[in-house]
Amino acid sequence: MFGPVVLSILYVFNTLIDVYLFVVILAVVADWLIAFGVLSLHNQLARSLVNLLSSLTEPVFRQVRKIVPAIGGFDLSPIIVFIVLKVLQIVVNGYALMLV
Repeated sequence: MFGPVVLSILYVFNTLIDVYLFVVILAVVADWLIAFGVLSLHNQLARSLVNLLSSLTEPVFRQVRKIVPAIGGFDLSPIIVFIVLKVLQIVVNGYALMLV
């Protein structure tokens, strides 16, 4: 009876998680491009894009950095966020499919 509702909610949940994971990847790539001088923040479009990505990811990254600081100058927060979101997605999918 609740099968279609659970599957619809699960679809929305998975889509939101996947979109945020894509944003995390874009933020990491943008940071690398800035660090290697490929992307210049003097460009208004690039600066707007980097600010948008930063505003979407930095609050989450900041919470992770409180727990796991950078190791040897390497920021692990995007990797940890990615892993935690994928594990959350797998767990939620498993429980939701048990309901159906």
